[in-house]
Order: sequence, then C-alpha cells, then structure tokens
Amino acid sequence: DAHQPFDFLDYCHSLGLGVAETRLDLANADAVRNFRQRLETYNMRAILDVPLPRDEAGVPAFDAALKAAQEAGIYGLHAAMTQRRYEQFDNFEAFQKDFDRCQRVITLAEPVLRKHRVRLAIENHKGWRAAEQAAWMKRVSSEWVGVHFDFGNNVSLCEDPAETLRLLLPYVFSCHIKDMAVEPYEDGFLLSEVPLGEGFLNLPYMVAAIKRRNAEIPFDLEIITRDPLKIPVFTDKYWATFDDTASPLPGRDLAHVLGIVLQKGAKTPLPRITGMSLDAQLKLEDDSVAKSIDYARQHLEL
Repeated sequence: DAHQPFDFLDYCHSLGLGVAETRLDLANADAVRNFRQRLETYNMRAILDVPLPRDEAGVPAFDAALKAAQEAGIYGLHAAMTQRRYEQFDNFEAFQKDFDRCQRVITLAEPVLRKHRVRLAIENHKGWRAAEQAAWMKRVSSEWVGVHFDFGNNVSLCEDPAETLRLLLPYVFSCHIKDMAVEPYEDGFLLSEVPLGEGFLNLPYMVAAIKRRNAEIPFDLEIITRDPLKIPVFTDKYWATFDDTASPLPGRDLAHVLGIVLQKGAKTPLPRITGMSLDAQLKLEDDSVAKSIDYARQHLEL
C-alpha cells in the first residue's frame, strides 16, 4: 500500500538484498540494539545517513551519533552534501562558497570519523565534477573519508560515466548502482533512472572495475520514480557555475554527452509520473526494482 509506512531494512531483506541505505534514531538505545540484532539475523550490511557537524558546536552531537552508529553495527556512512549545481546557484562565486562550506564540514568531521574508525562516503550528487571531487579527496587524504559513487549523477554535468568512475575509483567506499536513459528536449536533454540494463551505461564494465578495487564494496540499488530531470545545457543559467580556469567544463565533454543523447537516446519515452496515482507510482517503482534485481543477479554477479 503506497499510503502505509514500512521498515526499510525489513523490506530490503524481503527482496533478498544484502545492503540497505537508511536512517536510524541513534539517540534511541533500544532502536540501535534492535537494528543491530536484525542486521546480524539477516546477515546484511547497512549504510546510514547521519547529520554532519555544521560548525564546532555540532561536533559533540556528531561524536555521539558515531558511537551509536558503531553500536548499531553499520558498514559506513553516506552523505549527499549538495543539490543540483546548475539549479541551485546563479554564479561561480556562490558555487565556490558552498564548496568551501562542504570542505569545512569534512575538516570538522574527519577527526571524529578517525576516532571511531567509521568511514564516511560522500556522494557525487550533481554538485561537483569528478575532477573537483577527486582533487578534494586527495587533499583530505584520509582512510575514513571517501566517495559514495553514483553511477549516473555526473551525466548531468556532461561527464561520461566511465570517466567519472576512472577519476573517483581510488576513493570509492560504496555505490549507488543505477542505469540512466536520456532524450533531447528544447533546452538540452532529459535524464532518468531506468531499470538496470535498459539504459546506456556499461554496467558490466563499471561493476567489474569497482570489484577489482575492492570486492567487498556494497552496491546500493537506487531507483527514483519521478519525471525526467531537465539538464538545460543550452541555457546561460546552466553554465553560470563553471569557471574556465578554476572549474572548467570543456566543450568536448558537452559534445560527447550530446553525442550520447543522439546515438544512445531512449528508444521509447522516458518514464513520467505526472498524473499517476500513488498506487500506480508504487507499482512502477516495484516493477523497476524487480527488473533491476533480476538483471544484477543474471548479468552482474551481484
């Protein structure tokens, strides 16, 4: 029932999955104990989203949360620190100010992560090009801070997914595995998650590369049921957050992604949910999840 709440860990276990990315009330000792018991019973791993410290005053709360997260038996933490860069900011200076903020947050968090020996994986969440994030991870140079690699997000920043993976692979702790489909529209191109195997990503190659880095890295299936995202590369607003020297987006990368849109674009219209009931949206998502699990087991050895 699309209108009823449910326990996400139990749901993932019911699908036969080995990892769940979720949230947990870490201030509730009973909830923490119950969560760990179920993880051990299900033989699963969990990735948690935990609020990061915004300033020095937030460090003690983060410290307490990490202690509880350890007691919950988690694999690691996930953080999506940005919105969609091309929608959020009107100029490069605003983007850079927010990037500086993110870096300060991690400077505060890293000693606490090191103290508790908990890994934090920062998602490439349509905020930074891969070269920017990789350079940041190199500066941080911590075994406790790395990347939660999203297979498709950086297409929105005119990157080939294989190139995004090449740049971020040395820092990957965990993943959002997904497949992507594209189609043109008047201001650029549309981008959608689709069931694994139905998009243009070279999933066998990407999965194999990540497994070679570390066979224990969890692959966290992400299916988002929504209308296609608009990537307005033909508008001035899209380019406002890039700087030719400090944060370039080469024309060859734009041309390459537009070539993908033309040559590997979806053969059928991308999925849309506008006008669909909640129950119909739920069925669409359930079907996409089931198809993706089947594909991963049959073709990706996951």
